[in-house]
Amino acid sequence: MGLALYHSLCKHLPQAELWVICLDEQAEFALKKLKLPALHPIPLKQVESTDLLAVKPTRTRAEYCWTLTPFTMEAVFARNHDVRRVTYIDADLLFFNSPQSLFDEFDESGKQVLITEHAYAPEYDQTATSGRFCVQFITFRRTEAALEVIHWWQQRCLECCSEIPIDGKFGDQKYLDEWPTLFGDRVHILEATELTIAPWNVGHLLAQHHDLLHPVFYHFHGLRLFRHRRCRLYSGYRIPPTANWIYEAYLSELVHAFDLLMQRDIRISYPSLDKSPKEVARRFKRKWKQTEAWCQLPRAPF
Repeated sequence: MGLALYHSLCKHLPQAELWVICLDEQAEFALKKLKLPALHPIPLKQVESTDLLAVKPTRTRAEYCWTLTPFTMEAVFARNHDVRRVTYIDADLLFFNSPQSLFDEFDESGKQVLITEHAYAPEYDQTATSGRFCVQFITFRRTEAALEVIHWWQQRCLECCSEIPIDGKFGDQKYLDEWPTLFGDRVHILEATELTIAPWNVGHLLAQHHDLLHPVFYHFHGLRLFRHRRCRLYSGYRIPPTANWIYEAYLSELVHAFDLLMQRDIRISYPSLDKSPKEVARRFKRKWKQTEAWCQLPRAPF
């Protein structure tokens, strides 16, 4: 999934540099072997501080990954003193257009931090538990004002980064709800919400815009890859047929990524399924009324 993100970013923002935190040796080995232009692997051990290592045994893998998030920006700033702005992006994004329009809006605001809303469709509103904002695309300038926000976020995530909503907290994400109040003069909330879409709002936005959407990126939340070319496209949302082109584009990028890995003789392990995709799909179809979709990738077995 990260390779699909990389190729789409290169296509739509060629001047971008992508820094990747390698959460395990397998990822580090693969990226170093690929030697992709403008992609810089960062070994996990080079990011882990004493504070991070202290909480690591108490967290699940997901919780620890989220705990790392606010530390990634400083890791990049420390490695390249010429970098004036760092944007954290989730690995399951795919760019369909240049994010420059997002940066232009940010620059016009004159602020130090850019965040994006979930912009939930009413039927999928999870603001109370998952938060108003999404840790999918967050930009920080190299300024003292922005670094203060980063440091505040780091401390909160060290204190608690539970994958279960608790006491108004949820992972690294729910903390962002406090930023407009605590750091309102520094934080810009992206206004063009129709440019950052996801399963929780794509149907709603397509209906609003008469099926004519030109997103900067799509967040493939819930997409999972399994052994034997099996792919769960989404789960828990009703995705309209008018959004098929979005998923078709992503599947094409995934096949391209797997082809590249095979050509370089890089083997990636994926989880297996107890049931066949058809069995799982039928089960969820009955339960969720077609809110889950599966597919079999046509090439590049893995």
